Amino acid sequence: MSEVENVIIVGSGPAGYTAGLYTARANLHPLVVEGFAWGGLLQQTTDVENYPGFPEGVMGPEMMQKFRDQAERFGARLITDQADRVELATEPGGVHSVWVGDTEHRAHTVVLAMGAEHKKLGVSGEEELAGRGVSYCATCDAAFFKEAPTIIVGGGDSAMEEAIFLSKFASKVSIVHRRDEFRASKIMLERARAQENIEFVTPYRVAEFVAGESGALGHAALVNTVTGAELEIPASGTFVAVGHEPQSALVRGQIDVDENGYVITAGKSTRTNRPGVFAAGDLVDHTYRQAITAAASGCQAALDAEWYLRDTPGVPVPAEMPAGDPAEAQYAPVVDLAP
Repeated sequence: MSEVENVIIVGSGPAGYTAGLYTARANLHPLVVEGFAWGGLLQQTTDVENYPGFPEGVMGPEMMQKFRDQAERFGARLITDQADRVELATEPGGVHSVWVGDTEHRAHTVVLAMGAEHKKLGVSGEEELAGRGVSYCATCDAAFFKEAPTIIVGGGDSAMEEAIFLSKFASKVSIVHRRDEFRASKIMLERARAQENIEFVTPYRVAEFVAGESGALGHAALVNTVTGAELEIPASGTFVAVGHEPQSALVRGQIDVDENGYVITAGKSTRTNRPGVFAAGDLVDHTYRQAITAAASGCQAALDAEWYLRDTPGVPVPAEMPAGDPAEAQYAPVVDLAP
């Protein structure tokens, strides 16, 4: 039987590595099960120009390498493998188990930071042109398409928000949706329609993304979902906004999730329904989904885990960490502003 860790962090990316950094600096000697595809969605991003501290911008993979190196520098131990299953204790002070293959790792606290994946269209050219015109975040990449024709694929509020943001940069934004009706709220549709350089192309689906002479995206081939008519739209950039898939399958059935699979946390904390288990990043956040907000929530999860270790009766306080007085717990209070 393995020794009981102070904290195990499952997942990487800005949330996981920030949690690793903070818990390492608190002398908790975290174990980070970072996965094979470590670094999260930023590994699929080219230039990142909206993260503070990088005035010249930075490549997504380079940024994640820096996050990883910093966590490791302060003592985070990394397992570059997948967590296969978990068994989470139900009572305060219980010990949680995380399996990597046949190896069981036990801990008093667990931080879940498995992130989310962009939903893909699954059409020809999508994977090949990812990062070369096909993107999943207009907020991140819109500035690369100044005065260029662009496409937004989707029909919800997120698609409208992306289109409105993109319209500030692009010469033209074509919103492609497979139905004439939209899931987006009336106010978001009105805001999008009010933009002179936004047009609606319905009811069409994307059949293929096609490269131009430069090797980057040249146009999108569309098919009318009613008549079957074909249409080509020239585009330097296409933003797929059909949703995200939180990577919560590992913990479903033990951790409460919402109808879309996002992990539910208590109030403004990172606490889940299992004591000693915390969640951060895109696994929780279906609103902002930015590197900086993910990193911030990773910091919160680390602090919540640290306070839990210090203040929970029955949990041995790590020798390097001040014990404090459990009667004066610094555990952040739950503040729930939901109606």
